[in-house]
Amino acid sequence: MTLPQAFYARPSLEVARDLIGKALVHRTPAGLTAGRIVEVEAYIGETDLACHAAAGRTVRNAPLYGPPGLAYVYLNYGLHHLVNAVTEAEGFPAAVLLRALEPIEGLDLMRARRTTVRGRAAKTPVPDAHLCRGPGNLAAAMGLDLSHNMRPLFAGDLSIDDLGETALDITWGPRIGITRSTGHPWRAFVGGHPSVSRP
Repeated sequence: MTLPQAFYARPSLEVARDLIGKALVHRTPAGLTAGRIVEVEAYIGETDLACHAAAGRTVRNAPLYGPPGLAYVYLNYGLHHLVNAVTEAEGFPAAVLLRALEPIEGLDLMRARRTTVRGRAAKTPVPDAHLCRGPGNLAAAMGLDLSHNMRPLFAGDLSIDDLGETALDITWGPRIGITRSTGHPWRAFVGGHPSVSRP
């Protein structure tokens, strides 16, 4: 069952916690890919210096201020697309970054999308557990790019679905890959899971 928009209209840390174990699903003409969310990070408000909203509202970060439940997709350092779920109330900038998935469906399609690295063939096959490990790899394997920015995650071909599973053992810690506001323990992940990013 696809999560409703109301799921995202809550405090970001609650949403982050509850996203663990849910499934990101992308339906395309090439096929369906899906992965269980095993790692996320929350970015909350203009006072969070690691959040894109720290400098105020811009054209790029406008989705953060929009209705909850939208996808906020951006290009990081001109190389990798990153996918976030917008949270909180409309007008308050916040989102949860999807950092890693455990692939559960469409692995061959994911692997095909990951066989090239910047236009060159990969030297070794990507292990299943690493297909969606790290936010850039996640977007590449799931076939997500800037065309998916501002799409609703509660309707359409890109969604986050409830698998009906019981809560997993969630670990909290500092966010990684950032240089500002590093002390917030706003990264939630399944401890010891092979698809989780390395610090």
